[in-house]
Amino acid sequence: MTDSETPDQLDAKHDRNREQRIAAIKRWVSYIQSEPPEVWGPQQNAVVNGQLGAAQHVATSAADQQHVADVAQDILEVQDNASDVAESRDER
Repeated sequence: MTDSETPDQLDAKHDRNREQRIAAIKRWVSYIQSEPPEVWGPQQNAVVNGQLGAAQHVATSAADQQHVADVAQDILEVQDNASDVAESRDER
């Protein structure tokens, strides 16, 4: 293997990883569209809480931990707003 092949292999690996992430996102979107929030909400909360717990067990600063908590709160607010919009559409 020459040095010139290494960037190509990394690019191919990155492309595969990206495709896998996109496929996983599409599966998740399909799942949350087919199931009520009462089903997938606790699952998503478990994932987020697990990530927060893992972050607390590594050498992260308080600022990093607060950033993660803030992002999680922002996600919850977006979900609540989307739920409110969906409910108002259903009421029409």
